[in-house]
Amino acid sequence: MIAETVCSAVSAAGLGIAVVTAYRRRFLAAARIAAYALVPVGLVMTGLVGWLAHTAFSPTAWAGFGLLGAAWLLFAGTRAVERRRAGRAAAGSERTEAVAPGSSAPSLGGSSAASLGAGSRPAKGSAAPRPTGSAAPTDDFSDIEAILKKHGI
Repeated sequence: MIAETVCSAVSAAGLGIAVVTAYRRRFLAAARIAAYALVPVGLVMTGLVGWLAHTAFSPTAWAGFGLLGAAWLLFAGTRAVERRRAGRAAAGSERTEAVAPGSSAPSLGGSSAASLGAGSRPAKGSAAPRPTGSAAPTDDFSDIEAILKKHGI
């Protein structure tokens, strides 16, 4: 009974605001305000407001909401545990696949003490030999040089 009275008062106030807005020649805004103002009366007439008011003060309804919350927590908790287990299993398989069982120490590419001999050192002016698999620096910049020559730079 109180909820229906409050909804009716809100609708009446909204329709009053719509009339004032229409008086100021803002008809589109007035129509929109009137539409919003009619929603509470429509909810009262359908009986939805009474059902909601009855549900809000019902201990059985609140117990049902509590059970729904508990069920949601159980679903979320089990999903989190599944994700954690799947993450650990994936991390464990990545670790075993990343390391090759018969691999040796990585090659550093430059000259090492074993290849130079026991007491020999490279000369100060000489650079370490380049690996044959990589391109020389002149090859790396050849396309850039071609672009610069094309533009006359």
